[in-house]
Amino acid sequence: MATRSHRPGRATRAQGGSRNRSRRRLPLRLLLPLLVLVALMAMLMLRGYVHSEILADHRVGPPASSDRVPKDILEGGPVIDTREGRATSLDLPDRELVLTFDDGPDPMWTPKILDVLKKHDAHAVFFITGTMASRHPDLVQRMVDEGHEIGLHTFNHPDLSLQSRNRIDWELSQNQLALAGAAGIRTSLFRPPYSSFSHNIDNNTWPVTRYIGSKGYLTVVNNTDSEDWRRPGVNQIIRNSTPKNGEGAIVLMHDSGGDRSQTVAALDRYITGLKGTGYRFNTLTAALNAPSAHTPVAGLESLKGEAWVFLVQASEKTTDILVAGLAVVGVLVFARLGLMLILSVAHSRRVRRRNFRWGDPVTEPVSVLVPAYNEAKCIEQTVRSLVASDHPIEVLVIDDGSSDGTARIVEDLDLPGVRVVRQLNAGKPAALNRGIANAKYDLIVMMDGDTVFEPATVRELVQPFGDPRVGAVAGNAKVGNRNRLIGAWQHIEYVMGFNLDRRMYDVLRCMPTIPGAVGAFRRSALERVGGMSDDTLAEDTDITMAMHRDGWHVVYAEKAIAWTEAPESVQQLWSQRYRWSYGTMQAIWKHRRSVLDRGHSGRFGRVGLPLVSMFMVVAPLLAPLIDVFLLYGLVFGPTEKTIGAWLGVLAVQAVCAAYAFHLDKERMTHLISLPLQQLLYRQLMYVVLLQSWITALTGGRLRWQKLRRTGAVGLPGPGSGTPRQPVGGRSAT
Repeated sequence: MATRSHRPGRATRAQGGSRNRSRRRLPLRLLLPLLVLVALMAMLMLRGYVHSEILADHRVGPPASSDRVPKDILEGGPVIDTREGRATSLDLPDRELVLTFDDGPDPMWTPKILDVLKKHDAHAVFFITGTMASRHPDLVQRMVDEGHEIGLHTFNHPDLSLQSRNRIDWELSQNQLALAGAAGIRTSLFRPPYSSFSHNIDNNTWPVTRYIGSKGYLTVVNNTDSEDWRRPGVNQIIRNSTPKNGEGAIVLMHDSGGDRSQTVAALDRYITGLKGTGYRFNTLTAALNAPSAHTPVAGLESLKGEAWVFLVQASEKTTDILVAGLAVVGVLVFARLGLMLILSVAHSRRVRRRNFRWGDPVTEPVSVLVPAYNEAKCIEQTVRSLVASDHPIEVLVIDDGSSDGTARIVEDLDLPGVRVVRQLNAGKPAALNRGIANAKYDLIVMMDGDTVFEPATVRELVQPFGDPRVGAVAGNAKVGNRNRLIGAWQHIEYVMGFNLDRRMYDVLRCMPTIPGAVGAFRRSALERVGGMSDDTLAEDTDITMAMHRDGWHVVYAEKAIAWTEAPESVQQLWSQRYRWSYGTMQAIWKHRRSVLDRGHSGRFGRVGLPLVSMFMVVAPLLAPLIDVFLLYGLVFGPTEKTIGAWLGVLAVQAVCAAYAFHLDKERMTHLISLPLQQLLYRQLMYVVLLQSWITALTGGRLRWQKLRRTGAVGLPGPGSGTPRQPVGGRSAT
């Protein structure tokens, strides 16, 4: 149902060209979700980059010959100078000891190591990786503030002997960028990953060392390896790290890359012991009596570094939020599936007992209201299906200003008990209120003009009114045009998502929506709540919540089956779901005060509204995170675990869907398209909901949008529960 569309007059060519140009622009409803998705993926990519999940190379080259390495280098000290074409090395003076720590900074172990060094007034050199420095810039700043020296250890820790010169330049520049952003400095010290002693330099690593020197770096290896990465025990680490005969040494330790508790424990005893023998613990340049390796950065270089660190920190926080959101949506999804399964079983057992009755059988006549706006392709099937009802009814077709002859088609049928009420176009709520005013009977059934009923639908729909507490009844809406893929996906959604949901909400006594395609009301209940309202775009949800707030019970009649025509194009589906989503948000907001009410209204407000908000608004809004992380995991790993997790979720959903199809006596063959529905159809629903949120948060207004009908749903086959071909020979496909 929609307000009448205004047809534009003739326009000039210039105006037409302007309209064509505007049509070629990307619609805002697509642009905003696309921008959000791109931003999220960018944050995840950046996070993967600084966690060495993207562009990282973990290969390590095999040993090679060293016949092309100068003898002075192989037999020289651990400080190698290849700057300006030189090929020399340096040893440390006696009693000078330079502690070096690789692979950090680590948020757990680096602060503890810094505390030990500060306790003993000792200084060290930290060879940081760009990934860790970008993530923990405060620790890099603390190192500098406490007098320690910083060296580069590349950005992603690759074996540089396997990399091109472009990759080497990139590793160095990114490492310097992270250092500039973290501490506002550059450094001239460098230690290659996977390096050890100078005599282990080979024909593969020597060209890299020379190239690094040509860039102005001093290469620092070591001549004393603590082997703390092996975790051999505190005593062994101390023995491995102790130089012989008072010689100077560069000691290799690690402040990251695993459990460094032994390193921390050994360091305290180690410094105490060697200081007692006259050793000094200095930075490298201090031990060599050379200028500091640090150079302050300023201007554009400083701004670029700060911007980089800011973006990395933002990506870390964003990812933390996304992971938390993923946890929330995981809990909500599985909670909803669990509740649906458990409570649907309870509902089925209750209503399918042999002795189950709502009350005395309801045999009184019923008024069926059919609001119609331009339903010429569907209205004959709809009316004929009602006339075939096995329950006494009157049919009121309220023509809401149709321009396609809908009212005339119904009048020409000249069917008994069918009346046409005409009005100027005023919208669906107004049409329904007009129908209520003209209805003869106290029980009122409402349906859509594109829907067909089975002969038993009305009778089954009104039986719950045998219970005087029941004010409204939701029927079982099914997709009639399910032969196309998009219809099949909606069929799964209706059976699993809507009808299984209604069973759950029925048991909880907080049914949120009576479907516009098939619902029944007491006239007295409608009059008490003021009839149908046009305050929201989801008048069916609005009236249902109003019923709860007025103290009425709202129940589900699973045997009251109606076949409705689902949208057959993405554009039409978008328009329908956009209206539903936005209208549901409006209804929740309108009835928010029920949370503070007492009695049945308060129960609905404190149980129903939170469930509807979580399962129909929050969970779908966060659900795209599942697919974002799925895509991320497929591309960057761990691929096997990602696929396994997704298949696990799909299996749980398949179980729920199969049970829902079993309850509705539907053929399981339609579930073949479930995996594809989860991959494609669900994404469309995400974007629709996001657009609804944007509309709500920006205070936008959404108009009714009329769906184009095809008349694809015919009359039900006799006793089959399946709609036949439409009247007039129109194909249902």
